[in-house]
Order: sequence, then structure tokens, then C-alpha cells
Amino acid sequence: MAPGLVADTAAAAADAAQSLGGRVVVKAQVLTGGRGKAGGVRLAMSVAEAESAARDILAMHIKGLRVDSVLVVPALDIQAEYYVSLTVDRGAKAIACCVSASGGVDIETVAQQTPDEIQTVHIASPDLAAEDAVDDRVVSALRRAFREPELVDQATTIAQAMYRLMVDTDASLVEINPLVVIEGNKLIAADAKIVLDDNALFKHPELEAIRNDEESSPDEIEAHKAGLSYVKLDGSIGCMVNGAGLAMATMDSIQLLGGSPANFLDVGGSSAPRKVIDAVRILLRNEELRVILVNIFGGLTRCDDIARGLLMAREELKTDIPMVVRLVGTNDEEGRALLSGAGIAALTNMTEAVEQAVACAVACDRICTGDFRDCPPDRPTAST
Repeated sequence: MAPGLVADTAAAAADAAQSLGGRVVVKAQVLTGGRGKAGGVRLAMSVAEAESAARDILAMHIKGLRVDSVLVVPALDIQAEYYVSLTVDRGAKAIACCVSASGGVDIETVAQQTPDEIQTVHIASPDLAAEDAVDDRVVSALRRAFREPELVDQATTIAQAMYRLMVDTDASLVEINPLVVIEGNKLIAADAKIVLDDNALFKHPELEAIRNDEESSPDEIEAHKAGLSYVKLDGSIGCMVNGAGLAMATMDSIQLLGGSPANFLDVGGSSAPRKVIDAVRILLRNEELRVILVNIFGGLTRCDDIARGLLMAREELKTDIPMVVRLVGTNDEEGRALLSGAGIAALTNMTEAVEQAVACAVACDRICTGDFRDCPPDRPTAST
């Protein structure tokens, strides 16, 4: 990898360019792809150009993310660009090694329009030594892409190092794009990306320690601290679900029945009432929220604890946002009885619950916009 310096001001970028020889590339530091096409990567031929480029880039937002810093690296005389990555192929239950001689900013276009230019070789086990994982099949793919024996040897060593990094950090993606050839037939990683698995970070405190909270919303940060998996979306139906698979199915059902989910929120296997209160508090911060849909299929999660958490949240947070609740599983009868005693009807059928939530969101939207035409007389008020 080429050496580089991080700068958070245009003046600091100029100093970095001066120390690196003047001819540099200035790169936006944001956790998203597509920086080059968005104008977040600029070639500067002098210190003055580097300062100007940094000033422009630091004023940008890329895919909704504000650019707070730039990476200044020496400009390379690139002779060819390649693509190499290792990622988890869940369908194949294996690590997929992807190789292409068409690296660079248009790799997504290559994948869509000429997928044959990307070779994929599966590594069946993450327990292999790097020399065994990058076997003859992987080397053959590298040989077809890089062709020259000297480059193939370097690419093989790089692929082995990428595999070790992926396994050692429990990463879901290790990518070099582009892997470039410079003078002397030498391969250099001109840009690279690694995606870590949040669920494995407990094994890597050194990686957790460098998490950049600035790239997450305040709600996502709070949810993470509370042990919740949360992603804000653009809809009006708040979702509180246990299990990522059920959460995805719930959002799909909402969309299918004409609604729009406001978030992904997985409370996980724990059913501690305090976690439910934290979840409701985060959902209520969304000004577009019209109704909360609680969809619990209890296994490790106890439905009675979920019910207690919902009642505590309603009392503690003083909310009048309607809730539609579906409880099935461990202690579900106890949970439904607790809610019923507080005037909240809990359902057992998921489709019925989603239908009620969608109808409630539509009704609330009409009220909020002052349009009462066709407002259903039986508007759901599972908890008001």
C-alpha cells in the first residue's frame, strides 16, 4: 500500500502534499464506495492544487455522509489496474475469491455488463492455512488475469495476505481496487477496503476501539450501546422484531401490503424489559413515525417480558403513538394477558398485524395532513 497522511483541513493537506513530494492524490475519507465518481478523489500536481482539492472535498457530502478528513497519498504512474477481493458467499457457504483484469472505478459496471470478466473461485473452509486456501484454482484465476509470471507471483502473495487478514479479523470483505502495476512491474494496492462483521467484534477489542461513531447516526450509536441492531429507513411504520430474518420478513410484508417501514430494529434473543424501553425510545425519535409494529416470535425471547417492557415504555415515555402487537411463542398467553389487561389487543397472526399497522399508518397520515376523506371508522388503536 502506498504511504499516506490524513488531513482534516486544507492547510494540513498542503503540508502533507509537501512532505510527499507535491504530486499527490487527495481522497475523501468516508465509509462508502463510489468516492471517485462523486468527485471525492482528485489528482493534484502541486502543493497548491492539493490544498485546493482538499478544500473542495472537505466541503462535500458523499451519499449523505459529510467528508471530515482526506487521505493524501503519492500519485502513482499506473500502467494497469486489477481487482482482487475475498468475500463471504452465503449461498455457497464459502469464501469467494474474485479476480478481474478490469479493476478501477468501473468495476460495478463490469460486474453488471460483462460479468465474465470477473472470475470467482470458492474457498470451502476458513480453517485452511493461507498457502492451502490460495490453491491451484485460485492461482489459475490469478494467472488468467495477470498473465506475466512476475505479476502472478506477487498477486499470489497478496491474495494469501488478504486471506489471513480476513480470517484473523472475521471480516466479511477484504478488497483491493485497484491493485495497480507501477514502474518496475511492481504491484501496489492503490485503494483497499475491509468490512468487519459487527457480530464478531467482541473477539477483537482492538478493532472495536477504532470504531468511528461519526459515521453513525445518534440513534444507531445508542442502539449499539443498548445491544440493539437498528437501521433508520424512510417509512412511517416503526418495527420492533426479534431476529434479523423475521425483521426482514416483517419489512417485506409491510411493503407488500402497501406500507413503508421506518426502520430495521432487532431486539435479539434477550427479552429484558429495559431493552424494549430503549427500543421504543429510539423509535419515537423519528418524526415520521405513525405506528409501532411489534412482531415477536418467542424462543429465547419471552413474550411476557416483551409485554412488560411495552407497558413500562408506554408509562415511562408517555407516548400516544399507536402500537400493533403480535406475540407468539414462549409465554405468549401470559404476554397477551398482560397487554389485554392494559387495553392492548395482541394478535397471533403476523399478516393480520401487518395489515392493521399499515391501515393505522394510512389513517394517521390522513389526520396529520388534515385529509379525513375515506378515513376508516375502525382505525386500529391497539395502544393509545
